[in-house]
Amino acid sequence: MSPDGSVESRASLWTSLLSLFASSSTLVCCALPALLVALGAGAALSSLVSAFPQVVWLSQHKEALFVIAGLAMVVSGALQWRNRNAPCPTDPALRRACLQTRRASLRVYGFSVLVYVVGGWFAFVQPWLGER
Repeated sequence: MSPDGSVESRASLWTSLLSLFASSSTLVCCALPALLVALGAGAALSSLVSAFPQVVWLSQHKEALFVIAGLAMVVSGALQWRNRNAPCPTDPALRRACLQTRRASLRVYGFSVLVYVVGGWFAFVQPWLGER
């Protein structure tokens, strides 16, 4: 651990961005296609799939995608928790930057959790409710 906590803050921010990237893939795989179909934009969905055929691959492997994204979220959350009280520098400007980075990292992480939950809803819960 560094004396000023800056390494921990940066690591926490980077893992939060990684979790945001991982959770965004859950939206692309599951929520975006469902939204387009619900809006009656099937043509837009077919254009999307023809431009980015990887969307179909992501949808076919959604279980693995959610496991990997979930693991990234757990690691990021653990780092957020561990660094919540990490020391910041005593210099006022550096301390302010440290605290701002910590808050930004927490906001990014919270947004990624929201994105993950929305993706999970459209991937697993919504289809299950439609079968009932």
